[in-house]
Amino acid sequence: MPKYYMGIDIGTFESKGVLIDEGCRIAAQESCPHGMENPREGFYEHDAEAVWWGDFCRLSKALIASSGVDPADIACVGGSTLGSDCLPVDENCRPLRKAILYGIDSRAVEEIRWLTDHYGPDRVRELFGGPIVTSDVSPKILWIKNNEPAVWEKACKFLTGASFIAAKLTGNYVIDQFLAKASFKPLYRADGSINEDECALFCRPDQLAAAQQVNAFAGRVTAQAARETGLAEGTAVITGTGDSTAEAISVGVLDPGDMMLQFGSTLFIYCCTDHLVRDDRVRGNNFTVPGCYSVSGATNTAGTLTRWYRDVIFPDLLSEEAAGGKNAFTTMVSGTELYSGLDAIPAGSDGLITLPYFAGERTPINDPSARGLIFGLTLKHGRAHMYKSALEGVGYSIAQHADIMEEHGIELKHIMAVGGGTKNAAWMQITADILGRQVEIPEVTVGASYGDALMAALADGRFQSFKELRSAIRIARVVEPDMESYGKYQKYKKIFGELYERNKDLMHQLK
Repeated sequence: MPKYYMGIDIGTFESKGVLIDEGCRIAAQESCPHGMENPREGFYEHDAEAVWWGDFCRLSKALIASSGVDPADIACVGGSTLGSDCLPVDENCRPLRKAILYGIDSRAVEEIRWLTDHYGPDRVRELFGGPIVTSDVSPKILWIKNNEPAVWEKACKFLTGASFIAAKLTGNYVIDQFLAKASFKPLYRADGSINEDECALFCRPDQLAAAQQVNAFAGRVTAQAARETGLAEGTAVITGTGDSTAEAISVGVLDPGDMMLQFGSTLFIYCCTDHLVRDDRVRGNNFTVPGCYSVSGATNTAGTLTRWYRDVIFPDLLSEEAAGGKNAFTTMVSGTELYSGLDAIPAGSDGLITLPYFAGERTPINDPSARGLIFGLTLKHGRAHMYKSALEGVGYSIAQHADIMEEHGIELKHIMAVGGGTKNAAWMQITADILGRQVEIPEVTVGASYGDALMAALADGRFQSFKELRSAIRIARVVEPDMESYGKYQKYKKIFGELYERNKDLMHQLK
């Protein structure tokens, strides 16, 4: 009897699902869009029941229908969602409020300041491994405790998205040990157990899910979940994890020196290392792959920034697309009779530099109050310059992270790009040129959902170890750097870094 493995990922603006066979070939692929709520500046939320669980159910049924696969032949299911989220649920796993999203949500800045003063710098470094930042979940829990005490009191558990999906499927509360230790500091110990001594400021120990390996079984699909998802009752379900972890696995971040660039709504960077890195500019943790560590970073706007340019700077191209014309994103790159496109713009955009901090910034500056900046405008610049400069700005941020990793003795062996941004060939070339390195793009670029399915196959015994998953990952193309452009970019990369340092005080006065 053939076996299949399902993976479903819930993203910021879109959810994706795949069904793969035992050869790790895609038997079906589905997606569905959704919104993100922004009720106040710095507040970003999802309706967990409608978006997270609703999308999971829709995609599961769609994958089964489009593939024609008997649900009984689906051996295991893996799920992932946005990583560092905070969702309080009651004893029946019903959300008590909208889910507070990952590092882009900066509502807990006052809690972060208070905790930093409360602990002091030495204790903060000991407990958090670096500065407390907006991607830490514990300040979000404290924000609920301080601002919504009735919700905090009723909370049976404080979950991430993957924990919520696993609980809805199986009735059991679990969390990936890597995600628990990386995002819930200091609430879990190094061995993954709940740190009761440090919980007192934030929550009760019983309000946290049990940590276990991402590919360990969370349980089996209940009768209720089977009715809602179309899956067979009793289907095995793995713990699941954050989207970036699943995406890293999907492209083969399995050995030290492997680095992933996840071009989604935000840009997330994962690098597998053989030693723990302590640096306030990035996040060093253990990793999902046993025996390995990770360095991670994130730029808050990537796809979100290109979406803003499409909607605000190129509304005519969006209107043409709506009327049956070419995709607006494609035209923004290629141009039209009246618009030259990016090929006509030289490396460095004729001296135009964009700080892509349109929604604050995570690493390496860790400043939720940072603001976007388009610097160097002259009358010769047009919107093609502005757009290319935005793509270059994200590239400069990637290069800053690569430089930090090299400072810590990490030899970058493979840089792999994944996500929707890989469809933009100009952006991939810009990235390779700024880094001066090859950028590899895998054959399967659906991202986290494919990683979820691979880890479900690992749990079922199709593979014996994480490293064996590399046999399932094939590289479709390699983007070679133009070293002449690389040389030109070095000057602009330096100015990029200095622009923030020279303007951050003024940025903070804009609030």
